[in-house]
Amino acid sequence: MKQSTRRSELPDSGHPKPTVRQRTREDRRVERTRRTLHSALIALLHERSWDEVSVQDICERADVGRSTFYTHFTDREELLLIGFDNMRKQLHAHIAQQTSSARRPLQFMEGLIVHAHANQRLFRALVGKRGGQAVLQRFRQLLVELVREDLATFCPPGPEQDVAVRFVAGGLLELLSWSVEARRAPPPDQIERHLLTMAEAAIRPLAG
Repeated sequence: MKQSTRRSELPDSGHPKPTVRQRTREDRRVERTRRTLHSALIALLHERSWDEVSVQDICERADVGRSTFYTHFTDREELLLIGFDNMRKQLHAHIAQQTSSARRPLQFMEGLIVHAHANQRLFRALVGKRGGQAVLQRFRQLLVELVREDLATFCPPGPEQDVAVRFVAGGLLELLSWSVEARRAPPPDQIERHLLTMAEAAIRPLAG
């Protein structure tokens, strides 16, 4: 007589499931490796332009193998996005600390412009003359998303908002690119004030 085997009685893969502590340890190891690779990229961007940095350069600076790099990232751009994501979180955290009465349009620009001014060599490698087109496009998209998120609080969605978003994001990108390259660029507060003055002309009609 043929015996049936219940699903619950079938043998497992033979590998014990990881414990919570083991998963936590693994998560920390992965995060530490990703941070090490990103730190290596930032250090290299302080020394050379984006197009002069290769995956091999990053691996050598981080002291990891190429296989480790590609386990975590598909290319340099994906690695760079970690920094952009962290920047976005920091800007949002700065805005969240402000009281509702102190909220105003494009408030994130203050933190971004100050950050760019304090890290001119890095921003010069990213959005200055030494920056690559792929990086510039990524950064432009970040600015568009930040401006769109901000204006959603003050302006209704629609074609007019799209125009205003592109106008403000484009002006901000151009000013940042110029300010990190210019020898006598205005201080961050003046750059912010000038840009806000021009941006208000595009935003005011939408705010109704």
